[in-house]
Amino acid sequence: MSQNVFIAFQDNENARYLVEAISEDNPDAEIQYHPAMIRIQAEKRLVITRETMEEKINREWDVQEMLLDVISIGGNVDEDDDHFTLSWN
Repeated sequence: MSQNVFIAFQDNENARYLVEAISEDNPDAEIQYHPAMIRIQAEKRLVITRETMEEKINREWDVQEMLLDVISIGGNVDEDDDHFTLSWN
């Protein structure tokens, strides 16, 4: 079984900021651009942090906002007010 976790977003304005933030927090993540979709995968763990996202968009950001743009997720989810983490246990 693959140890890669992934998240796929609609390719829209919000996703541009998410991709920037995820790339910064996960430098080894692989980003794949498809028609109308952006898929980001990493080996074993992928983290999206509130702090990094707020820096990118210059405003307060609730982790739940991201879910409006999510198409699919692969991995176990751990979420709180400060981060959204995908991992395989």
